Amino acid sequence: MGLRVLAAMSGGVDSAVAAARIAEAGHDVTGVHLALSANPQSHRTGARGCCTIEDSRDARRAADVIGIPFYIWDMAERFQRDVVEDFVAEYAAGRTPNPCLRCNEKIKFAAVLDRALALGFDAVATGHHARLIDGVLSRSADEGKDQSYVLGVLTREQLGHAIFPLGDSTKAEVRAEAARRGLTVADKPDSHDICFIADGDTRGFLSKRLGSAEGPIVDESGAVVGSHQGAHGYTIGQRKGLHIDRPATDGRPRYVLSIEPVSNTVTVGPRSALEVTSITCGPPVWNGPSEVSGELAVQLRAHGEVYGCRFEEIDGGLRIELDRPATGVAAGQAAVLYRGDTVVGSATIAGAS
Repeated sequence: MGLRVLAAMSGGVDSAVAAARIAEAGHDVTGVHLALSANPQSHRTGARGCCTIEDSRDARRAADVIGIPFYIWDMAERFQRDVVEDFVAEYAAGRTPNPCLRCNEKIKFAAVLDRALALGFDAVATGHHARLIDGVLSRSADEGKDQSYVLGVLTREQLGHAIFPLGDSTKAEVRAEAARRGLTVADKPDSHDICFIADGDTRGFLSKRLGSAEGPIVDESGAVVGSHQGAHGYTIGQRKGLHIDRPATDGRPRYVLSIEPVSNTVTVGPRSALEVTSITCGPPVWNGPSEVSGELAVQLRAHGEVYGCRFEEIDGGLRIELDRPATGVAAGQAAVLYRGDTVVGSATIAGAS
């Protein structure tokens, strides 16, 4: 007997093919597009995000071709609170958030899943490139498109009501299938950047909401080498756009080493000073196999490098020791632990040394 499945349709090729596959498998599928902007007309047509009027129309056309019911759910208020305001608050606190990860956690697999279950649906299907193997999250067959990292914050219960139909396919295969099915989104470009910052100007977006506040840029000795208009405009590991007045004595480029929001100070230094081997995290979400053992690896950014590691639970959080130095590790990002291709769990990075 088929399941009642709610297919989240962003308007892109991945979610359209995911919905088509679930329907073809004999399940009772309903498509839903999430209206995430209170003023969608402000999100220009052709924006590289996933919140435009054009996207909702593409999702509806895809549902028509597949032959499934289609609805638009207004999630703008929840999205504003749980994703946009969280994004701004994290930068104001000197951290570097991942809004796509937060959207998966708070919107697609909390608000949407909760509503879907209340309406009698059995599961939510999305176009994420990841696999569920015996209920355990694993990497996609397409390494270049793998999205298990941004799903690593989900709980076992949430994963138990999720379906990822594309996990065994490459992106090229998905596009070819969309064309065979007559889906007009077959050649639609992938979404990029942050969906609620259509022009890609993150610093400008934050400045409008947090204002400008001149502060010092200092080197490791504390000497002032430049100034900025708001520490929220910087991220750990950043090299370009630093507005440094005094060149380094060794002639080497400088990178952002730390951000102190209270004193509004940005500290810069050589790339070597970015190297860390010990990472502290907040409370973990264990969503993989019940026993965590064997050789583990950790990914610290979406599509970032993977590092061999060991961990221990301390004071309700995690301490992760890397087998080689990592650079650009920023508080606010997720540390997602893997055993091979299988996700073991995740935690939010609090600091590194």
